[in-house]
Amino acid sequence: MSTQWLAPDHLFDGKDLRTGMALRVENGVVTEIAKAPAGATPLCGTLTPGYVDLQVNGGGGVLLNATPTREAIATIAAAHRRFGTVAILPTVITDRPEVLENAANAIVAAKDLPGVAGLHIEGPHIAEPRKGTHEGSFIRPLDARTMNVVRHLREIGIPVMITLAPEAATLEQISELAEIGVVVSLGHTDATAAQVEAAIAAGASCATHLYNAMSPMTSREPGVVGAVINSSLYAGIICDGFHVADGMVGLALRARPVPDRMMLVSDSMATVGGPDRFDLYGHEVVLRDGRLINRQGGLAGAHITQAEGVQRLISKIGLTPEAALRMAITTPAACMELEALASPLNRPVEDLILLDEDHAVTGTLATILTAPKAPDAAE
Repeated sequence: MSTQWLAPDHLFDGKDLRTGMALRVENGVVTEIAKAPAGATPLCGTLTPGYVDLQVNGGGGVLLNATPTREAIATIAAAHRRFGTVAILPTVITDRPEVLENAANAIVAAKDLPGVAGLHIEGPHIAEPRKGTHEGSFIRPLDARTMNVVRHLREIGIPVMITLAPEAATLEQISELAEIGVVVSLGHTDATAAQVEAAIAAGASCATHLYNAMSPMTSREPGVVGAVINSSLYAGIICDGFHVADGMVGLALRARPVPDRMMLVSDSMATVGGPDRFDLYGHEVVLRDGRLINRQGGLAGAHITQAEGVQRLISKIGLTPEAALRMAITTPAACMELEALASPLNRPVEDLILLDEDHAVTGTLATILTAPKAPDAAE
């Protein structure tokens, strides 16, 4: 049996950054965390579980909607793992019913792949006025066809998040989804605050990319934005400097009444780890100056990794490193009731990442342990 103790400068345990701690690794798996014993191998930097991303449309040149297959999901997961994200919800956006069904079948086939944590269904049950880059011709109310797909996934134990507008579903449907263990996330919606509150009472537990594609708050109507901020919902937010101004990210973080309910999402597209353009609904989306631009000149998803989002949360928003890490690891894991993803314990070394003093990913623990040793200077 291969066993060694590793003592990083800092260890993120899923809640706090700790010093003076070490991990025992046995045959490539972390089996214990304790005070660093004598002889533990030092590691420079911060060791943490890898990032968790609940909104990943694509990566490695592949978009799930365009290629809803097991192989495509493997490519997407591998592309994000290169940048420190070790668990994702591949995300299928508004499209023809058969595209959703094919994506669901692909998730079933891919459930054994490392880092594939479930499926995020974003649309087509959304509001036309807040569709964003989604294709309006595919928008429809929540129907039996989607409900059957979701029921099947839950029956075989696959985690599911579904983004919908309260206007596109009944309260009874939201309750049914919640009862079978689906995370109902409110998004792409022009709802009033009262409609949001009713959806929450029915079982909605999350909101999709806060501020974007939702009715804004005003002095007399909180809208979806105000209702979400005032609630205890989990809420994703894109922190790329384009979708949401840094100051508005900070405002939302300070205003939430319950801590650790804001989570970082990338909303990333095929360009992460891939070419600078891709096809969406038969039209080219191009990466320009960090933005993904569709044919109307609007944003079409994001070109950012969770790692870059964490760095921005710390450097631009002013979060502490441990608060930023909770947003990218602990909170999304809790949202999906996959808390094991937030702990270093019982994780393979491939799922732990090391960060440098600027919080950039320097590699996984696996790559660091297998890196060639530098020759001894005395030799």
